[in-house]
Amino acid sequence: MDFAPHHGAKGLPERIVAGGLVIRGWSPDDLQARYAAVVESYDHLHPWMEWLSEPPTLERQRRWGEQQSDPGRSTSERSYGIFDAREGTLLGVVGAHDRLGPAVLEIGYWCHVAHTGKGVITRAADALTRAALALDGVERVEIRCDRANSRSAAVARRLGYRLDRIENDGIYAPAECGQSLVWTRDRDSRLPWTDCSDTRP
Repeated sequence: MDFAPHHGAKGLPERIVAGGLVIRGWSPDDLQARYAAVVESYDHLHPWMEWLSEPPTLERQRRWGEQQSDPGRSTSERSYGIFDAREGTLLGVVGAHDRLGPAVLEIGYWCHVAHTGKGVITRAADALTRAALALDGVERVEIRCDRANSRSAAVARRLGYRLDRIENDGIYAPAECGQSLVWTRDRDSRLPWTDCSDTRP
């Protein structure tokens, strides 16, 4: 895995190449591909995503993309497109948020419905976890998902995250039960080797 020069939330890379994927920040040229991915995956994502409470529009995606590419934007979060390294196809999204305290990053992700079961999110989340824990000052990475979201929880478990606690935090999407599983990886924890050849979420 190699890291390109970077600027961003707590020094996270702008671009990561790992496991047959290019994980990179957004450019204006990605608008149509990102919009198409959200539209095509709406029925798959809508039950779990608070931000997707209604069908997406191109204009909302445009505004979101402009915010992400604004050099003056807050560095408290970073969103990446997950692209196939050979074909350049957009496979999903992974991101990190700096909202849990000075030494903690939270990782989130979603996969295009046509590319689930291929290990895309497992590989991308693994790469971002490793990048985050390599940063000075980051002691822990968390993945939070609703207790009913078994696919998301499976990714955390597969990557060696430990279930730290269960929090009651309300229902914000149709399929949620209102309890969040909080998975953690500490800097001192040994990161497992990830078999990217298996069929995974």
